[in-house]
Amino acid sequence: MKKVGIYGQFYHANSGEYIEELLNTLDELAIEVCIEKEFSKLIEESKSIEKDYPQFSTFTELDRSFDLFISVGGDGTILKSINYIRDLNIPIVGINTGRLGFLATVNKENIKDTISRILANDFMISERAVLCITTLPEEKELGVNNFALNEIAVSRKNTTSMITIETWLDEEYLTAYWADGLIISTPTGSTGYSLSCGGPVITPTTKALAITPIAPHNLNARPLIIKDNTKITLKVSGREDNYLVSMDSRIASLKNNTTVIISKAPFTIQMVEFSDDTFLSTLRKKLLWGEDRRN
Repeated sequence: MKKVGIYGQFYHANSGEYIEELLNTLDELAIEVCIEKEFSKLIEESKSIEKDYPQFSTFTELDRSFDLFISVGGDGTILKSINYIRDLNIPIVGINTGRLGFLATVNKENIKDTISRILANDFMISERAVLCITTLPEEKELGVNNFALNEIAVSRKNTTSMITIETWLDEEYLTAYWADGLIISTPTGSTGYSLSCGGPVITPTTKALAITPIAPHNLNARPLIIKDNTKITLKVSGREDNYLVSMDSRIASLKNNTTVIISKAPFTIQMVEFSDDTFLSTLRKKLLWGEDRRN
């Protein structure tokens, strides 16, 4: 490992010592470090790290020269990170200084050990599917980062009225959902928004997507599992002139009857995973999967 990128959204006082430990560890190993420009400013402005690192550079964009990308924060920070990584196939590891940390699984107290294990190639790569979105007519507000690691969802805007979401799978009509919205989730996102709306948990290597309605008024509307290479077409209508489409943490407003096309992206995100911190163990530890307090 020769070159590492570091990104964080926020700088909290209680995370300062862990950020400093990370920077010191990489410095001692003579690894080239590039810190995302805005995160670097937050670190400098905090004045909680005494040591200067003049040898560390900053970045606003990544290229294929990076060997590893470190996300410092919670799951939301990792979701933001893919806007930098995109199709570059740079492995990403998340150091959890947030709360639940389902994607950012590395405990902040284990930074040195984690870096040592990565240098010793004591890790696995978990390939995660990504969704991309296009619209007819083309919506410029979506920008170039028109993809999501967790989910793409459509939902009502500025109204208490439900919306109608006509849905096609590979050009074949499925149904019209009458609901607050609809979530198209990857296996990675199945433990997030989709799960909170009654969707199923999908293991990361499963080649499937989940379609989960948000508060449906159709009494027989249930989550649906489909192949991940299915093209999903949505046409939304409602009482308001616009509705919302979200791509993980990014939101755009679309006009009624804009056609949304969702498909699997032509690239995957490479998540660093350790043998003692797998998806199933995280499921048990973080979501208390199957726990029965009577036993």
